[in-house]
Amino acid sequence: MKPVCLVIGAGAGIGGTVGKKFAAEGYHAVLCRRSDEEGLQKLVSDIKAAGGEASGFLMNAVDDNAIEERVAEVEKDIGPIEVVIYNLGAQIGNRSLAETPPKTFELGWRMGTFGLYRLARCLFPKMVERGSGTLLVTSATAAMRGNAGQHSHAAAMGGRRMLCQSLNAEFAPRGIHVAHILVDGSVDAPDTLGKLLGPEKFQELRETQGAQDGLLLPEKIAETYFHVARQHRSVWTHELDLRAWTDVPWFNSSAIGRSVTI
Repeated sequence: MKPVCLVIGAGAGIGGTVGKKFAAEGYHAVLCRRSDEEGLQKLVSDIKAAGGEASGFLMNAVDDNAIEERVAEVEKDIGPIEVVIYNLGAQIGNRSLAETPPKTFELGWRMGTFGLYRLARCLFPKMVERGSGTLLVTSATAAMRGNAGQHSHAAAMGGRRMLCQSLNAEFAPRGIHVAHILVDGSVDAPDTLGKLLGPEKFQELRETQGAQDGLLLPEKIAETYFHVARQHRSVWTHELDLRAWTDVPWFNSSAIGRSVTI
């Protein structure tokens, strides 16, 4: 039986590419995304065509018990989850405070923070019982700095970062590796940045900034995720940030409104 890597938020960018990487390295990749059945099945088919193992499920992680039921079914039908990737985005777009109604603000929190809490609460007891496990959490610039128009996103991502720290404090001594991975820049991802910009502007960005390695490449991000997941416990990484060499780091930038969509 192959080890299982569960990806929550397996789009065509970071999530799906990370799933492909783990499958190529001998894992059974379980890919979960909210919509686009056709895109999901293409990811699964691509992995199988390359000789890997994969399963795909449509899942709205905000729904009651959706995460809990999927974890239980994967553990029962496929195998113990050794690595889980929480790659669920929480970006609702730039909105002023007046344009951010309570339900919209809460949606960001449910995707960004509450879903991660639910995942850990149902999966970590199983990992503790087995004595090992890895949780890799994709995060964003907003986890470190709030900007105008990012009230929901910054609150959700800031909470995500602090939750990772709390989970690490409790569970690292029990064999669970928790890593908070901050993606500090624009990712070359058609179903996130591509949808945000539109096809023409996205292609233009690829041909200019991307041609100079100025966009974070999902394939290279996936290599980092796999490396972190395979670290020896004497040198666990608990937080790191990734950015293109041309980008100004979040801690030096004075740009207004700079954030990343994941």
